[in-house]
Amino acid sequence: MSDQNLKTRLHNWHAENGGRMVDFAGWQMPIQYGSIIDEHNATRNSATLFDVSHMGRIYLSGENVDQFVDGLTTRKVAGMGEGRIRYSLLCNEQGGILDDILVYNLPGQPEFMLVVNASNRDKINSWLAERLSTVQVESNDRTLETSMIALQGPQALDVLQQTLGIDLRDLKYFQCRRVSVAGTDVLMSRTGYTGEDGCEMIGDHDSTVAIWEQLVSRDEVSPAGLGARDTLRLEAAMPLYGHELSETMNAAQTDLGFALSLKDREFVGKSSIEGALSDQSLHGRIGLILDGKRAAREGAEILAGEEVVGKVTSGTFSPTLQKPIAMGYVQPDCSAAGTELMVDIRGKQISATVTELPFYKR
Repeated sequence: MSDQNLKTRLHNWHAENGGRMVDFAGWQMPIQYGSIIDEHNATRNSATLFDVSHMGRIYLSGENVDQFVDGLTTRKVAGMGEGRIRYSLLCNEQGGILDDILVYNLPGQPEFMLVVNASNRDKINSWLAERLSTVQVESNDRTLETSMIALQGPQALDVLQQTLGIDLRDLKYFQCRRVSVAGTDVLMSRTGYTGEDGCEMIGDHDSTVAIWEQLVSRDEVSPAGLGARDTLRLEAAMPLYGHELSETMNAAQTDLGFALSLKDREFVGKSSIEGALSDQSLHGRIGLILDGKRAAREGAEILAGEEVVGKVTSGTFSPTLQKPIAMGYVQPDCSAAGTELMVDIRGKQISATVTELPFYKR
């Protein structure tokens, strides 16, 4: 049974500073403070701060923990150096996607952390519990014990250095390190979900709130909510669980080949994924740029002539490109960049062109 109506430690700050609070995966989260477009553009041009404490943080430690985690994830993590992070998928035996995650090999100790989607935290905890009974590995869900915030944008690292005296510019993408902030240990990672440079920070509640208040007090930094987070990730073609990814979607269909390490290793769902890779009938993920100004929404049919060839999984009007963009799944013969298709938006067919992903690259 999942917790309901959870609040992050920053909830009062959000409410007092204009955050419009909504239920999201059982958490009260800010969807926006003012204009989603303004928050989106601030991320692309300056720096914004997101409360992402709703994301699950599951720690794994014990004997051969790296091998245990490697046997779960579609991407190889055994042998990954300390302080390294990798994007990966967790799948069921049929190759269906249970969640997309970040795997951290935490610095300073033989311990891994999985950052999972809020909506899947209980499911992943249960899935892990089934596999822990036969190994000397322990799982510890510290989601409720810690807070997590994300500073994103081209000015993010400069602001972090000027405000907290922490220079992460020598930290490579998808790496993390522990730093001391006011005598408290904070994990900082050069990661994000916006297509911009930036840093995600995990620490105890009090220190994270203090960091938030220091950062957001700067002129270059504004708070941003889930609305802008969604338009930003869509421009960057980052999949969202429940839209581009699900248990009914085989990992082979996702256009996430970099996250599938199939050679010389075994993991849950591998054989089903290998089979799906050679199945020429499976729909695959594509990007679309639509004519006009109307955005396609999840579930909109994609057509080639009179034939329905797929469906939209996410769509929006891109504030950066000033065009409607969408991601979806279509049959293979319609997936090549440049293919002209139609999208049914409330009964009206709108011309759309398949395009290379991502839509936006900094």
